[in-house]
Amino acid sequence: MANLSKRLQTNVEGNFFVDSTCIDCDTCRQLAPLTFIEDGDYSTVFRQPETAKEELAAYQALIACPVGSIGTEKKDRKVFLEAQASFPLPIECGVDYVGFNSEKSFGANSYFIKHSQGNWLVDSPRFLKHLVQAFEEKGGIRFIFLSHEDDVAEAARYAKHFNAIRIIHRADASAMPGAEQVIDGENSVHVAPEFVCIPVPGHTPGSMALLYKNRFLFSGDHLWWNPNLQQLGTPERLVWDDAQLKRSVKKLLTHSFEWVMPGHGERIHLPHREMKNALDQLLQRRWNLQSLPF
Repeated sequence: MANLSKRLQTNVEGNFFVDSTCIDCDTCRQLAPLTFIEDGDYSTVFRQPETAKEELAAYQALIACPVGSIGTEKKDRKVFLEAQASFPLPIECGVDYVGFNSEKSFGANSYFIKHSQGNWLVDSPRFLKHLVQAFEEKGGIRFIFLSHEDDVAEAARYAKHFNAIRIIHRADASAMPGAEQVIDGENSVHVAPEFVCIPVPGHTPGSMALLYKNRFLFSGDHLWWNPNLQQLGTPERLVWDDAQLKRSVKKLLTHSFEWVMPGHGERIHLPHREMKNALDQLLQRRWNLQSLPF
């Protein structure tokens, strides 16, 4: 729970605030960009909510914050409970943003996919009664896709509760001992109808992306959208192997998708061709590769 005595001086006056325990994971900025902004090594409140919709979004950010760094001078319990009940948040076509980001994964996003042949959890949120009940109401969890070793969080507890199959790459498998399905090598693997695991080593040796319906790319910490620059981004630090990372980004040009759903950073929806253009521009900008035909 946020501590008013630790309130950052960068916050504007008003009800919502961020305290000095913030880890700058960007969760709040994704959920309530009209209220929170990055300022140095922290997020901060640069504008207090002015409408009911903005207030709800700010409470959603408060709830999703993995370290409880967001607080209020006076809590509106009704809006707080409404925000809590809103998770998981629907995105499109049965894909939800789960919320309740975990400190164990540095606040990484997780996603839920409703599917007729078994539901999927992509990376792991905190293990909470609210989410367990929400997943049970949606039919449980059959598969848990783990994008890489950093974002496993509470996956083992969810797997045990739902008797789910955990999928991880062998190169990162030490982070999830006993995983039921381990992916080897760098070739893409069709693991279920409409689901493809794409190894994308670079950030870690065993980083993977999950492609769903040739529309949604769950990219872990491999790829994200930078809203300030209006372009795709990929890691420039905490990189295991930069040459591998370049090949992994280039590999994605052979796949078709229109959503990037990252563990960190903004998600983005672009038409297929615009997405390929954005990938091409990333390769040129980051590694000075010439434009690629497609």
